[in-house]
Amino acid sequence: MGYIKSMKTAISVPDTIFREVDAFAKQHHYSRSEVFVRAVKDLLEKKSAAELLDTLNKAYADAETPEDRDARKFNNHHSMRMLKKEKY
Repeated sequence: MGYIKSMKTAISVPDTIFREVDAFAKQHHYSRSEVFVRAVKDLLEKKSAAELLDTLNKAYADAETPEDRDARKFNNHHSMRMLKKEKY
């Protein structure tokens, strides 16, 4: 396995959270650093997913045009006709 470059940093953490992280790390056989890295990765992934969801919501928030409505109805009708012809 290759070497993964890492950066050392100092952060301030409230004592209560530090104790919780320390206990969690010991219970799950992680280093404290690994707990913080996993927590930050999870936070960043959730933020990224929330931004994607927000973008999708904005994209689909526009009112459906009459052309879009007609195309959707046609596709739904056509799909149902095709499904009825399928042999399962």
